[in-house]
Amino acid sequence: MNANATKPDRSEMIRVDQAGEFGATRIYAGQLAVMGDRGPHSAEIRAMAEQEVGHREEFDRLMAERGVRPTALQPFWHVAGFALGAGTALIGPEAAMACTAAIETEIDEHYSRQLDELEKDGDDPELADMIARFRDDEREHRDAALAAGAEKAPAYPLLSAAIRLGCRAAIRLSEKI
Repeated sequence: MNANATKPDRSEMIRVDQAGEFGATRIYAGQLAVMGDRGPHSAEIRAMAEQEVGHREEFDRLMAERGVRPTALQPFWHVAGFALGAGTALIGPEAAMACTAAIETEIDEHYSRQLDELEKDGDDPELADMIARFRDDEREHRDAALAAGAEKAPAYPLLSAAIRLGCRAAIRLSEKI
């Protein structure tokens, strides 16, 4: 009997996490397209973007190994992520950081819920390890964004709330579609 045959299906979990990491790469691409290499925080954004590419590549590998289909919304996330990144960067460097802080706050909560489930079940240590490592990285991104002035962005509470709401919606949609 295949050892994976007794595990609960983690396809939704893997699909949504890969979509999120893909979306993060697109957000940072949009921000960098506007800010360039000389903008405030661009070096930090580039470093975070590279980390997100590594996360996405690990989820891509896991999807291929486990036969998990990507979200059908990936073409939409491709455009929407870039637009969100470019739009916040156009508002200013603090708004770009506010975007990162808002997204990473939601991802921290999302990954924490997933880890609670994985640790309770104890059935997928590989996935649990990946999510724990990536959650730590996302927390660092959030903290760096806050330290870089995210809360100084124009209308920060409104901007943050809108981005967080959009992130929660993207998570729910990508799990199923």
